[in-house]
Amino acid sequence: MIGKERIIKLLKSVVTESKADTTEILFMGHDSGVTSYANSRIHQNVTESDSRVVFRVSIGKKVGTVSTNILEKDALLKSLGSAIEVARHSRPNRYFKGIAGKSKIKAIKTYFESTAKVTPAARAGIVGKICTAASRKGLIASGAFSTSKTEIAFVNSRGSALYQPLTSAAVNIVISSDNSSGYAQAVSRRVEKIDFGSLTKKAVEKCLVSKNPIVMEPGKYDVLLEPMAVANLLEWLAFIGLGATSYHEKTSFLSGKLNKKVMAPSVTLYDDGLDGSGVAFPFDFEGVPKNRVYFVKKGLGGRPVYDLQTAAKNKTKSTGHGMIFGGSSGPTPLNIFMQPGKTPFTKVIGQIERGILVTRFHYINGLLDTPRALMTGMTRDGTFLIEHGRVVSGLKNLRFTESVTRAFSNIQAISRETDLCDTWWSDIGCISVPALHIKDFNFSGKTEF
Repeated sequence: MIGKERIIKLLKSVVTESKADTTEILFMGHDSGVTSYANSRIHQNVTESDSRVVFRVSIGKKVGTVSTNILEKDALLKSLGSAIEVARHSRPNRYFKGIAGKSKIKAIKTYFESTAKVTPAARAGIVGKICTAASRKGLIASGAFSTSKTEIAFVNSRGSALYQPLTSAAVNIVISSDNSSGYAQAVSRRVEKIDFGSLTKKAVEKCLVSKNPIVMEPGKYDVLLEPMAVANLLEWLAFIGLGATSYHEKTSFLSGKLNKKVMAPSVTLYDDGLDGSGVAFPFDFEGVPKNRVYFVKKGLGGRPVYDLQTAAKNKTKSTGHGMIFGGSSGPTPLNIFMQPGKTPFTKVIGQIERGILVTRFHYINGLLDTPRALMTGMTRDGTFLIEHGRVVSGLKNLRFTESVTRAFSNIQAISRETDLCDTWWSDIGCISVPALHIKDFNFSGKTEF
């Protein structure tokens, strides 16, 4: 960790020497470690320390972007010069309306020494306990436990100078037998918030209960999606339908649906980078403060997230969802929440006469029909038959093909409890979701495993 004073001072000294009309510099540095395990043994223990500096400059409406991982002033000035050359040889971007000014950013604690001080030996000790618990039951453990400390800084030629230190811990646990598996996961900025023992017990129990799974024929069933399964769908929904690009290109399920019914009245879905109950991060990669954005409010369609360019193009304001300069994803929500219900999970499952419980999905393809949010994918690591409010057997995995908007319009109950679910962007956000009881969820195929 370099620290706020040193990194801001260095970036400011580079900005002051820029000959461009506007200059922005984004710094991302991290120290991370991951302990991976398979066959109930640690097979990989990796530590990585790296940094990345990204420049974006403008000359008139011509914009250039360059990045480097050399954090020395001479190298930074060279990269700045390269960015200026790129801008000079670029076509004008008519939607470029300038850069963010100085903003007041909400103070949020996102760095915890308890996580920053986790050693490889400490990670190995926790993984060892997971593997031992599995072995005692004649099962096999695999997965990964990672910790990281990160610092992100942003400086621009309009006087913005932002800095945020972060820590993150994430674990995933897969427990397997010869014909079954179980899964559990957690993510938090504070490692002590993760109950590794309970997670291991949960994954072990899922594996044991799902042994000798039976076959369920494809069809429409009541389904209980646990939080990770819900998060798997929302991760894709964020990619295909919650950003301004897809919204205004009319490929999003929200396009043309403002204040119109898109899901059940019980559904409220939003993004909030300032909510400390998730994995908060207060500003975006363009130096704009994050704002809460409602995608769905009590079942009615809301608005997407914007960065500076999509906001200028559509004559509105950035919502603080700009991504790293030079990327192609467009504005993206990284702190997604689904509002929980009032029913305890035990009562949610208790009201299901016959249905299927899904722990999580994988191999999802969300590009089948994006205006309908039509997706397909497979169940994984714990699929169960529910009868008369109880799990009675494991099931062989099933393929689903379903419109998320149709499914979320058929929600019968939402659990009171929520989980924070890990995603590919876990250092700067996560998905916080409850479990969902959905009627007539469509399973289109079955497997032999």
